[in-house]
Amino acid sequence: MNCSIRDLVTNAFDFAVTARDGLSRRGQLRTPHGLVETPAFMSVGTVGAVKAMTPRDLEAVGAEIVLANTYHLALRPGSEIISRLGGLHRFMGWNGPILTDSGGFQVFSLESERTITDRSVVFRSHIDGSVFDLSPERAITIQEELGADVVMCLDHCPAADLPAVEQADAVRRTVIWAQRCAQAKRRTDQALFAIVQGGLHKQLRSDCTEALVQMDFSGYALGGLSVGETPEQMYEIVGFTTPLLPLNKPRYLMGVGRPQDIVEAVDRGMDLFDCVMPTRNGRNAMAFTSSGNLRLRNRCHRDDDRPLDSQCNCMTCRTFSRAYLRHLFQAGEMLGPILLSIHNLAFYQQLMRNIRSAIGQGLWREWCRQWKKDYLDLE
Repeated sequence: MNCSIRDLVTNAFDFAVTARDGLSRRGQLRTPHGLVETPAFMSVGTVGAVKAMTPRDLEAVGAEIVLANTYHLALRPGSEIISRLGGLHRFMGWNGPILTDSGGFQVFSLESERTITDRSVVFRSHIDGSVFDLSPERAITIQEELGADVVMCLDHCPAADLPAVEQADAVRRTVIWAQRCAQAKRRTDQALFAIVQGGLHKQLRSDCTEALVQMDFSGYALGGLSVGETPEQMYEIVGFTTPLLPLNKPRYLMGVGRPQDIVEAVDRGMDLFDCVMPTRNGRNAMAFTSSGNLRLRNRCHRDDDRPLDSQCNCMTCRTFSRAYLRHLFQAGEMLGPILLSIHNLAFYQQLMRNIRSAIGQGLWREWCRQWKKDYLDLE
């Protein structure tokens, strides 16, 4: 294509690296709806709501950016309705930056409900069985109607264990679709990120990255990870692919959310992360703490007057004991998942603040060693 993707983005979007320590980096991502300090964790609001959290709760725990999903919002309530009601920010009452995934992950997660060709992916709706035809052009149209600050190219996300020939076909299709997404883009106040695929095959990752970088997108994501591979395999692919990406563009590791995985990925140069893990685990009585994971249903917490985490200043830890929180889950009270989701997201945001501080002070290596000792040795 002749034009650069960045030619279609105004000065409302910008990214700058402000500090480096090894391969890890601290930066600032400017969007029309505000600034995001990186490395950053994006809370997942698939259908326009982060489960168990109000927008004010998200602000209170320090969230700066949230993620929503094109596929799900297009099916219900429909991007046209959201657009008529003022866009996704107004619709969900969130004034900060939003990133929308394109629906590419559903190519993987809803494999039994879809048919894929070079033209598009056709889903059988998981809601009512209706046909939903998602092409690269329609993915961009939907995201432009939603009005997110960062939008993603439609990609073909395959399972990690597919043979190389099928992974290569997914890479070919992902590159073609990225070019079509770029050509379909009309809004100048949204940044368009491309997604690198290639499974566990380094040559495919290299080929895909090279083709996408030539198109000069505003940012780049690594997709097709956390889909069945081992952590060691994921770290190897992240470590291999990240140096191939432009230094001056944000790097987004999609769907990866264990704290130790985030730390390892930051160590390899990644900037953005998202995962449902904090709220999903919160709904299932599991808390993240500075000394490892805590399972509240365990009987040992029935008369424990301590907060979840003595190093956490969230509303849950300031107010309630482990015994009370366990009681809420044992009694089936909906307040339990709410309070634990608040704490878990606060834990993640504090983790990201600590990471940024360590990088900014040039203490990343020392901080990593101590964090792994405190968190992993006691988990």
